[in-house]
Amino acid sequence: MSLFIDIAYDSLIKYEEELCGDNVEIVKLDDCIIIVLADGLGSGVKANILSTLTTKIAATMLKEGEDIYETVDTIVNTLPVCKVRNIAYSTFTILKIYNDGRIYTAEYDNPPLFIIRNNKSINIDKKEIDINGKKVYVSKFNAQTGDILTAISDGVIHAGIGQVLNLGWTWDKVENYLERSCCNKKSAKNISRDLVEVCWDLYGKKPGDDTTVLTVKMRQPEHIDLFTGPPINKGNDSYVIKKLMQGKGKKIICGGTAANIASRELNRPIKVKMDLLYKEIPPISTMYGIDLITEGVLTLSKAVEKLKRAVKSYAESGMIYDIKEKDGASILVKMLVEDCTNLNLWIGKAVNLAHQNPDFPSDLNIKLKLVDELCEIMKSLGKTVTVNYV
Repeated sequence: MSLFIDIAYDSLIKYEEELCGDNVEIVKLDDCIIIVLADGLGSGVKANILSTLTTKIAATMLKEGEDIYETVDTIVNTLPVCKVRNIAYSTFTILKIYNDGRIYTAEYDNPPLFIIRNNKSINIDKKEIDINGKKVYVSKFNAQTGDILTAISDGVIHAGIGQVLNLGWTWDKVENYLERSCCNKKSAKNISRDLVEVCWDLYGKKPGDDTTVLTVKMRQPEHIDLFTGPPINKGNDSYVIKKLMQGKGKKIICGGTAANIASRELNRPIKVKMDLLYKEIPPISTMYGIDLITEGVLTLSKAVEKLKRAVKSYAESGMIYDIKEKDGASILVKMLVEDCTNLNLWIGKAVNLAHQNPDFPSDLNIKLKLVDELCEIMKSLGKTVTVNYV
């Protein structure tokens, strides 16, 4: 079983502070992903330094092959203890997730990990180990498709304390909320952002503590094959359409010439949808066996703009970016963000003279530049991208 590990996290900075005292480190290896969430004692610069030190030590050691025991031992022996409160200067949650679904965790003084399966919270066996007087809880289990793991800093369970809620939100209430809210959210990002937005409201938009939500969703890979631009050699038309149709998932064509090639090679008609017309974006078309057909460069350009706004929304505090429009660019973006874990691009390198600016070098192709931007954005969203030039 090979799963796509969808990861996202969001944070709120304590009111009137400039730096977040929580820190997340993600390291991707060939066979697994290492994730560390650390919560530095207090807030501001000091807490940020301590949590960053914790995540860097843990991620680096695990990446180099050390086991969780040695990693935790190094962390608890490296970080000082507050002399006043006799507690560690940083708490942490460590996840090591293999591509086949095996998961190893280590938790030290952070709120317990939430594991949602089939919209219900489940418990896993945890072993308490003592490392130099520190109680660390470790566990190992096998994930299933659809499992959602959520690690939080204590700013989440303290949300609303002394304001909307007398005793804060509490772990049990967060658990109940996740059981109800995860069922209609496909991506890890929407789950983490939604939970952080609730904390923002409970704090009255003035967070009393640094607040971080880290979400991992174990998803079946969802593939999209996208074909745009005619191949340099017309003899490759049949090849690229054959490869497109052999794709494991949804199929998208961007560009009139590419659509005509598919129509000819598949012997299927194209029908332009004229029921929904937009001023700046050409209409979409339909063809049996193809999930979306759009115009080429103009639609791709608008889609890249919208994806950039999505990335900005994901990176900043604010509302979840929601694509509600029904034009070709918006539909394309929604499919790439929500329905895609693996993007396979088929890029024809024939130059369309209509897309060239005479003031630019003759070899500058607007289409290829857009494709490069699209690839970088998709990678920044955690997608796996493969590019095939023909």
